[in-house]
Amino acid sequence: MNRELFKTAGSVTAFAPATVANVAVGFDILGFSVDGVGDEVTVSVLETPGKVEVIEISGVVTDLPKQSSKNTAAVALHAMIDDLGLPHGFSIRIKKGIAMGSGMGGSAASAVGAVVAAGALLTRLDPPFRRKPLLEAKLLEYALQGEKAASGAIHGDNVGPCLKGGLTLILPSMAMVSIPTPRDVFALLVHPDLEIETRQARGILKKEVPLSQWVEQSSWLGGFLAGCFKSDLELIRASMKDVVIEPQRAQLIPGFSELKAEALKLGALGFSISGSGPSVFAWVPGKELAENISRRLIEIFRRRNISAHAWVTPLSSPGARVRSES
Repeated sequence: MNRELFKTAGSVTAFAPATVANVAVGFDILGFSVDGVGDEVTVSVLETPGKVEVIEISGVVTDLPKQSSKNTAAVALHAMIDDLGLPHGFSIRIKKGIAMGSGMGGSAASAVGAVVAAGALLTRLDPPFRRKPLLEAKLLEYALQGEKAASGAIHGDNVGPCLKGGLTLILPSMAMVSIPTPRDVFALLVHPDLEIETRQARGILKKEVPLSQWVEQSSWLGGFLAGCFKSDLELIRASMKDVVIEPQRAQLIPGFSELKAEALKLGALGFSISGSGPSVFAWVPGKELAENISRRLIEIFRRRNISAHAWVTPLSSPGARVRSES
């Protein structure tokens, strides 16, 4: 293959934000992006057809698998290569800003960052290999394959909002639907320095839910979505209740009941587990109040000899995007 055809391609770096999945009432179907923390993925072209090489992993996590069949970013790019029939491969450098097992969508972020960077890179190739910008639905399709490699199943409540930004609903068809959110409501995310493996957290869940419980959860979900569309804070406050998943997973997070009670007492609209945990999140009316509550939650963790970090973000935070090109 003629190397001159790839001389101008260079590399593209994409930033992919952390995400909060489930959002209490929407197990496996709702998520929102958290712009203050995320992964950076840099992608370059490899001349070897079909090859994906993970060259470097740095940041807060460095011991992720580099084997292309096990790394979420690499698996996502293999899906892109196979689907598009690309005559070349990719090399990847990952800078992790999201701890693994944090409940903040770390595996999804690496996969999303890779496909966004690679998609942008394809538009820079010299003819005849140059491609038009890929549709969002295609990027989602590839990134979901990466997420599957990490969790063992395809669910888009991290990948969707990481790619699209804001509060995102994932339909059974894997179509993404943006949900409007109240302008003055902020999200706070607190990550204790603990690790919970996603497969472990899914493994403790009951396989069946009583009909009455399913109806109740569906009602809370409907009320929550209606509150978002109407910017009705009191409806959101009344509806942000997880009666199915949270009661089963709360045991995995030290002090969860105290954390939730304190957040709600101080004025949070709702509080629950971020993804599989151990991170927790709340929706709060006003940035200053959100910052005050986050400090209080960190104190509660510290009393239990657990250090923690917090981020406060608008609910309209953007999704993954190209950060630099070289």
